[in-house]
Order: sequence, then structure tokens, then C-alpha cells
Amino acid sequence: MTTVPDLAPRPNAPRCLLTPDGRLAGGHVPALDEDALLDAWRAMLRSRVADERCFSLQRQGRLGTFSPVNGEEAAVVGSAWALDPARDWVVPQYRELPAMLRQGYPLERAMQYYRGDPAGGHVPEGVRVLPFQISLAAQIPHAVGLAWGLRHQGSDGVVCVYFGDGASSEGDAHEALNLAGVRRAPVVFLLKNNGWAISTPVRKQTAAASFADRAAGYGIPGELVDGNDLFAVHDACTRAVARARAGDGPTLVEARTYRMGPHNTSDDPTRYVDRAELEERRAADPVARVRRHLAGRGLADDAAEERLVDELRAEVDAAFAAAEAAPAAGAAALFDHVYADPPGRLRRQRADATGEGA
Repeated sequence: MTTVPDLAPRPNAPRCLLTPDGRLAGGHVPALDEDALLDAWRAMLRSRVADERCFSLQRQGRLGTFSPVNGEEAAVVGSAWALDPARDWVVPQYRELPAMLRQGYPLERAMQYYRGDPAGGHVPEGVRVLPFQISLAAQIPHAVGLAWGLRHQGSDGVVCVYFGDGASSEGDAHEALNLAGVRRAPVVFLLKNNGWAISTPVRKQTAAASFADRAAGYGIPGELVDGNDLFAVHDACTRAVARARAGDGPTLVEARTYRMGPHNTSDDPTRYVDRAELEERRAADPVARVRRHLAGRGLADDAAEERLVDELRAEVDAAFAAAEAAPAAGAAALFDHVYADPPGRLRRQRADATGEGA
């Protein structure tokens, strides 16, 4: 008789500094000062507002397929706030809009991207962020190459690359992590373990106690944190950034969170997510956790939050209106922003497609 192995990961408690009820654990003093914390809170709320608005716009046929951040705000914002946008880089997958905005990527440009306009992939000069990446894990080798290049240039810049538990099973992820360890590239690998690779649960992806445990195989440090805890993610990433900046190489940070919505707007999670489990996970909502902490410190209340949400809705709506009003992309957009100096064959193809002179 063949024995089927139990694929459920062994218990491994993530590090937590902010409890679900908003209290600090173990007398921890957050590294985020009051202004930075309120800025991070604003970013988390903006993300939630953008999710709601973009989901509605997609259902109206005014946006393309959209992947919400819902449930992962602390993992994205906590890590982004450990970076210095003036010298560090963000390399996203497709669920890291708050980190991209923090780096200076315009919200209007993101809306253009969601509408299928190639202009949305054009990153403004001086903004240290790479475009959204839909192909799973394809951005991770690029992040390592970027970090390695920064080191050779004498820069102390650090690269933070985001990917999910599903992407971590791709060969690109393993190869990039191995190369980063060998070359001591200044990279923070932020693995957001949201419980699902579309509809595949984590227990069917790995028999390891945690994804962070894989770091030992690459010869680099790994750390497991509560991905719904803004302070725990920020603390782990702050230390990882300092380590990379000092020349001590990469770190793998697993932020264990939970995807509280669909994989994207083409997904129906009710077919595979247990409703009771989802409701249980909602109790650890990262946005609600920070709200409780701020309320406990007298830094936020319901009225202030309502005013802020109204302001953010107006901001998101204005960005979408500007994107919707932008001229529609024509045939030339297929060729723009591909080469700084296009080869002759592409010049000829562009001329044929647009009717313009080569």
C-alpha cells in the first residue's frame, strides 16, 4: 500500500510585533515615527480604495484584468517604507502598487497600465522602479542583475523584489536566489505568502515548514514574519536593507499573509476557498490592525478615517479620469519604449504599421 505524504507545512510561528487587536507585543518600540506611520496608514487605505474602485471599473469594462492587493497591504507597505526611494529600487510582480507609488510611480500611469495603454509601462525618469511583471518570477533574475550592477557601480542602493508563494516555485526564483547568494548582491527578496497560487494552496506547493527555510540552501539569511503586521515586516526589511547596504548580501523575507479577495478579476475564489477559513483570516486584516493601533494612540478615529477615505477616493477617481482622457494608443505604441535606438527592421515595420516614413 502506497502512503501519501502529508503535504501540510509544519507549524512555524511568524514573528509578530503588532497583535491583531492593535497592541504592541513584548514592549516593542516601532521604528516608524508618528509621521511615517500616518503616511504608511494613508498608503494602506489608498491601496484598499484603489482595489475597490478598480474592481468596479473592471466590471464596467473600463479596465482590463486587475489583481487586488486586498489583505497584503502590510506586507507591501511595511517593506516599501524600509527603503529610500532616492537610492533604492522596487521590482514588482503585479500586486505591489503601494510600493511603486512610494517610489514615485504616478497613480495615473498605473491606471493607464490597467487600461491596457502601453504608456502605463513607461516609468518616469529618476523613478527607481521596474514595470509590472505578469510572467511569474520573471522579474527576480532582473532584480538580482540590477542589484549586482549597482554594487559594481559603487552605489549603496538596494533592490527589493516582490513575488508570491506561487512564483517561488518557478525555476527563475531558485536560480536568482542562488546567484544572489553567490554574488552577495544587495537584494531583499520579499516573498508574500498569501496562501494561494491562484487556486493551489500552499500545502500542495511545499512540505517545508516555511518558505523562509529555503534561504539556508542559498547560503543567505531567511526570516519569517507575520505579513499582516506592518511593524514586523518593516522591522525585518529594515534590517535586511541595512545588511545589503553594508555589503553583506541578500535576505529572504517571507511575509505570511492571506489573500482576502480573488487572485484577479477573472477568478472565482468561492470555488476553492473555504468560507469559514476566509472569515477567520479576516480577523487579522492588516488595515484594521493598524487602525486599532492608531486609535489606541489617539492618532485616528472614525471621522478622520472617513475624511481620509473620501480624499483618497477623489485622488483615485482623478487619476482614472486623466488616464481615460489620454489619447488612445495607436499602432506606433507597439514600437515605442522598446529600443532607445531601434534597428532598421523595426523602423521599417513601424513605418508599415503606421503609414509614416521610416
